Amino acid sequence: MKHITQILAAALILFSSCNAFAIELPKQNPVPGGIVILPLEYQGNKAPDVNFNNQAVMVIRHQDQWQAIVGIPLSSSVGNQEISIEIDDDTTQQSFTVKDKKYRTQHLTISNKRKVNPNADDMVRIRAERKRINAALAFWSDTTPDSLRMPAPVSGKQSSSFGLRRFFNEQARKPHSGMDIAAAEGTAIRAPLKGRIINTGNYFFNGNSIFIDHGQGLITMYCHLSSIDVEEGQAIKQGNVIGKVGMTGRVTGPHLHWSVSLNNARIDPALLLVE
Repeated sequence: MKHITQILAAALILFSSCNAFAIELPKQNPVPGGIVILPLEYQGNKAPDVNFNNQAVMVIRHQDQWQAIVGIPLSSSVGNQEISIEIDDDTTQQSFTVKDKKYRTQHLTISNKRKVNPNADDMVRIRAERKRINAALAFWSDTTPDSLRMPAPVSGKQSSSFGLRRFFNEQARKPHSGMDIAAAEGTAIRAPLKGRIINTGNYFFNGNSIFIDHGQGLITMYCHLSSIDVEEGQAIKQGNVIGKVGMTGRVTGPHLHWSVSLNNARIDPALLLVE
């Protein structure tokens, strides 16, 4: 009887420990630029391979069920969409619905006109940089993130929200793919989750930038920095200082542009912020 009691006590401790370290899920919002969480009809011990738009999708165990955490691109069509689920040699589909969302419009005036209409030499640089940026945002590692909720990397007022339809000097450009946080130049930027630095550099539009891999297609990007205080390949912990706020690249003032990429889709960072 004593032996059984000890086994039950050990099992209870293990159960409590597993729950204590359960991944906290992000907010769900099935719109372009949002996230959809799909419980999978699969009970195996190994996570299945899931793809959406030919991109690998994060799959985690939550509440004793496999869940696909799918980032929806801003360019996604409204209506029915499908993920593909590969289990052994079988492939099945599971559908979900993307709802419409109207994002606001923002007009900005940029004094450096080359940051709006680059010259030929600028375009050579921009095309080369775009390959590096795209590779970083599409990066995949099998590591599972510690959490899918995180604090903002810097304290400050949100100056431009995600998804804004932008006009620079009255010329239409791509929607805003991140969250801008206004802060004084030199303010420390801290890693919101542990991860690994996979890219740093000075880019034409983004200025001094850092990319962090948190695992399973979750990548965060930090732009317009005055300084970069980490190196590529460096492992970082949550709360580590990675750089400082600046106004490099295409900016109208000092701020941090913070982007979150999930399965190579830029999503609203607000969906992952801790409350």
